[in-house]
Amino acid sequence: MRFTIAPGSLAAAVMRAVDSPPVQIFVADGAKISYFLQANFQQHNAGNMIVDHSAAPARPPRGKRLVFWLATRFGWLLLLLVGHWTRIRFLGRNHFETLRAHQRPFIICTWHGKILIPIFIHRGENICGMVSEHNDGEMIAQTLHRIGYTTVRGSSTRGGSRAMIAMIRELKDGGVGAIMPDGPKGPRQVFKAGALAIAQKAGADLLPMTFASSSFWRLKSWDQFIIPKPFSRSLALYGEPITVPSVLNAESFETLRQHVETRMRALETEAEAQC
Repeated sequence: MRFTIAPGSLAAAVMRAVDSPPVQIFVADGAKISYFLQANFQQHNAGNMIVDHSAAPARPPRGKRLVFWLATRFGWLLLLLVGHWTRIRFLGRNHFETLRAHQRPFIICTWHGKILIPIFIHRGENICGMVSEHNDGEMIAQTLHRIGYTTVRGSSTRGGSRAMIAMIRELKDGGVGAIMPDGPKGPRQVFKAGALAIAQKAGADLLPMTFASSSFWRLKSWDQFIIPKPFSRSLALYGEPITVPSVLNAESFETLRQHVETRMRALETEAEAQC
């Protein structure tokens, strides 16, 4: 089966795939394919188990395998060390606490390059993170599991439909989600449609979050990943929750996507100015 749908109805099509045979879903933006989502899975009725039929990736070089081995076993310790060697203050945390107190589903949205401090802060809270199926994602996933997170695996480039369906279920069951909306490979600080579609179908709010540090290392990666230096001061900043209407046409969906992206970029500027 093949559907061509507008962004506003993506979530409905995703949920339709839950009880259907394997499908391909294309979201059209005029003549341009702006978002691709392939439901390359089979759901077994007995046990509700999802089996991935994707091809096995090529074996990486020895050096990358060593980095992977070290990161998956000791990355969580490094994260805890960094979190403790910077002094963190909070601004806007009441938004997070209010949403949790009212048991309203919501998704924490953090840019890929600014995940370190948010992950440290919310360790042990059983938050469900959406993590890609790439090797980088595996390193992040194993780190998250060791410090009290759960994960769903997939992204806009691989396994996206499975991850979206799993995250929607998690949110509808009362969980809290966490998504890096510019991952897994950028472009940097561009809010992709997936997080918005998940929030729309799950009836969840979006909670923007970022951090800034007085002194830091900036990696030469696509996301310009930030690591606070020892004895630095860091600010963890939460934005106001963003409500996502359950019904949106294509134009309104794109307008809201751009609005969320603008809000998150403005939060970056605010954090850097107040740190």
